[in-house]
Amino acid sequence: MKKLLTIAAVLALGSAAQAGCGKIETTEGTLKSFDKETKTLKVEGKDAKVATITLTPTTKGANLVDGLVGKSVKVDATHGKATIVAAK
Repeated sequence: MKKLLTIAAVLALGSAAQAGCGKIETTEGTLKSFDKETKTLKVEGKDAKVATITLTPTTKGANLVDGLVGKSVKVDATHGKATIVAAK
C-alpha cells in the first residue's frame, strides 16, 4: 500500500511540475540596447518603463536583433525569456 501511495504522489508531483502558466507578456516600444554577451534586450515601452528580456536559443527573430537597436519592436516573452522579437 505504501508503494502505491508513493507512486501516486510521484506521478501527481511530476505532472504538476510539467504544467506551466503559459502567460505571454507582450512588450512594444523602442529597443534601447542589446548585449551580445548576456543576450539581453532593453526595451523601453510606451509607458516609459524599461523591460529587460533575455534571448534564448529558440527565440524567433533573434538573428535580427542587432539591426533593430533604436527601432520600434514588439517582443513576446514568458518569464523574462523572449519567444518572438519582431520589428513593428
